[in-house]
Amino acid sequence: MIGILFVVFAGICVTLGEYELSDYASHPCMRECGDGAPPMTCVYNFTVEYYYVLTKACYDCPYNITDCYRPHCVAADGVGRGIITTNRMLPGPAIQVCQNDMVVVNVHNKMEGSEGTTIHWHGVFQKGYQHHDGVSMVTQCPITAHSKFQYRFKAGNRGTHFWHGHAGVQRSDGLFGALIIREPPSRDPSSHLYDHDLPEHTMIVHDWLVELTINRFAGHHHAGYDNKPASMLINGRGAFHEFPTSDTNETIYTPYSVFNVRKDQKYRFRVISNGILNCPIQVSVDHHDIIMIATDGVPHHPVVVSSFNIFAGERYDFILDADKAVDNYWIRSRGMADCAVKSAKQLAILRYENATETEPSGPSDYESGRRGGKLLNPWNKKGSPELTPVSWLNTTLADPLHMKQVPDKKFYTAMDFYTIDNYVFHHKDFYPLAAVNMDKRLYLPQMNHISNSQPPSPPLSQFADIPKDSFCGPHNTRNCSQEFCECIHIIKVDLDDTVEMVLIDEGVAFNANHPIHLHGHHFRVVAMDRVNESTSLEEIKQMDADGQIERNLETPIAKDTVTVPDGGYTVIRFHADNPGFWLMHCHIDFHVSIGMGLIVQVGELNQMPRPPKHFPRCGNWEYTGEEEEEEPRCPVSGAGLNEESLWLPALWCIFVVVYSHFYI
Repeated sequence: MIGILFVVFAGICVTLGEYELSDYASHPCMRECGDGAPPMTCVYNFTVEYYYVLTKACYDCPYNITDCYRPHCVAADGVGRGIITTNRMLPGPAIQVCQNDMVVVNVHNKMEGSEGTTIHWHGVFQKGYQHHDGVSMVTQCPITAHSKFQYRFKAGNRGTHFWHGHAGVQRSDGLFGALIIREPPSRDPSSHLYDHDLPEHTMIVHDWLVELTINRFAGHHHAGYDNKPASMLINGRGAFHEFPTSDTNETIYTPYSVFNVRKDQKYRFRVISNGILNCPIQVSVDHHDIIMIATDGVPHHPVVVSSFNIFAGERYDFILDADKAVDNYWIRSRGMADCAVKSAKQLAILRYENATETEPSGPSDYESGRRGGKLLNPWNKKGSPELTPVSWLNTTLADPLHMKQVPDKKFYTAMDFYTIDNYVFHHKDFYPLAAVNMDKRLYLPQMNHISNSQPPSPPLSQFADIPKDSFCGPHNTRNCSQEFCECIHIIKVDLDDTVEMVLIDEGVAFNANHPIHLHGHHFRVVAMDRVNESTSLEEIKQMDADGQIERNLETPIAKDTVTVPDGGYTVIRFHADNPGFWLMHCHIDFHVSIGMGLIVQVGELNQMPRPPKHFPRCGNWEYTGEEEEEEPRCPVSGAGLNEESLWLPALWCIFVVVYSHFYI
């Protein structure tokens, strides 16, 4: 009898443990948001696994183009390479909900490499749900291989956001997707400017490597190999790898993404950058100017432009007026900085209703994406009549609380690539920086000459488990401009402080940029400028003391990700009203992975939210002896079990007790 009970129970576990690989294209929460409508609970099941481009699921793609759209087929840009997918999709399933909905995501880690993972909900403040921010070793332990974790949070702040892996470089290999939080049109200040806000007009752009990112990461940092992307993707698709045909001598490619519109209608497009490396992206639509209306989920006064730049982690919403002739038009993404080395670009198609299903007639080369006219968000250039920095945008939100003249806390944070012999990539005795070839030297991206190290336990839930000497302090940051400094880099502010941060890119080593993302808050961009090809912390401090940095404290735009001009500064203000430990970091994957970030502690430990019941724990361990033998215990319910499923561990408990009584 007990054996039969065990088999039945095991069968139930297998059934419940396997998630359907759904694309959620018709999820009930994907709806029009109405005034007074009750919020919904929106449940998604995510299965994360290693996968590959053009698997057997793709049959004869791209020779039979319809095969490229089969379930589980990831065509990407045609380059065969390992990837990480959610539900065997690239990008992963889009989450499209209404403001104040409850989002529940059950993540099942099935990566055979046995690596942990977490999912960050980029742009969502997580007020009241701090433990669900999804930052490995800051707000939670990694979801270990073959285990599940349930994220549960309120979609509290509206706008265009996205979700992505936040452990290692997993988002660079495909672990990402859109997260759109809509609001009723009556609360959208731009709703009168467009006719349609459709889920299919969400666009994710990013640079793309031709191999697993960890291969490129290790080769670049340890051996000086190339880290320059050669390709890009738009919504996981694009043309890059050539496929010759023997019968016609033609070259074919994997398909482009297509966005459909109807003539004389106005459409809201939502653009997300999952940028991987130092690769700002210029976005434009042939023969169409566009109206920019929001960034990082926050509306601003409309600005008409010919193109805009988007940096890693940023989002921009624009309105496209389909007032041109019925035809096909190129949507262009052109990579700059590191992407310019190999002319990385990608195209998508804007297709008017009743146009032929063919490619646009215009050129498709890299230089054709260099659009003239007015541009929003220039890369490392001063503002001008044709170049509009985001600091010139005026928000439609009133938020005077943290716009006081003198902030409660003020920090200067300088960043650059520094010539430091760090013991991870340059051994000072065996292969110091000065002894290797110039092309193999690694210049270290740091904030205030410090590399942030990952805590051994999440400070939000296990602060007491972290060795105190691992935090940055006088004992390990005495001479960081000359010696490698690595520690848990925390800056502390009080709850409800008005905080100002002057972010400085000294710009000595390279003409690069660092898009900085703050978790748990948005901030006001009150000033931004490029001073010269390079600058210094001391120069910016002196300029500030002399009153040469003019701040907009009246209507500054609110964002959560912003670039810092190389050889210049960006000044941000935020209201520290969300207690917790919040990561602030460069959103270039290679930079944050080696410590270009810090943690903002908002509030005292006794003001932090308590972790959910049975929240997973992790950390350092060493052998101290064996435990005393105990009676068999009933297991506690794991992460992700709800009240309705508590009968499962109860049934297991009965089995364990009965079995141990008769057979042990």
